[in-house]
Amino acid sequence: MPDLDDADRRILRLMQQDATLSTQGLADAAGLSTSPAWRRLRRLIETGVIDRQVALVPPAKAGLHALAYVQVSLLDHTEATLARFDRFVQTEAQILECATITGTFDYQLKIVATDPEGLEHFLMRRMLSLGIIRSTVTHFVLRQTKYTTALPL
Repeated sequence: MPDLDDADRRILRLMQQDATLSTQGLADAAGLSTSPAWRRLRRLIETGVIDRQVALVPPAKAGLHALAYVQVSLLDHTEATLARFDRFVQTEAQILECATITGTFDYQLKIVATDPEGLEHFLMRRMLSLGIIRSTVTHFVLRQTKYTTALPL
């Protein structure tokens, strides 16, 4: 991974705000000429500093009105159980995030659904039916006061 200088950080901050900027717009906002801005952006992409560029869709605009954080404790920690849970997480589109955590639980998931009943259906019929989960604790999000994907650079 390359060392990031101030110009790289400016480009990254700008791209995190709006990845649809034209090369000229990016160069102007970053205080660079077009060619160096383009070369720096290409290098950031090619070296994996910029992993991908995506569109952010507000969940409610897509009909997803329930958001919850779910803590999961597995029955055991064998390779087979961990692999099965990881495969499940990777294939379920309703799971937006999954992190292995410390403490009483093994994982924390961020899950979306159309409504609370849809979330309950997902948990009971999809996740708990795996037969490898000891317990879960669900925390419904009542209101998000901050949402960003931008890293502080």
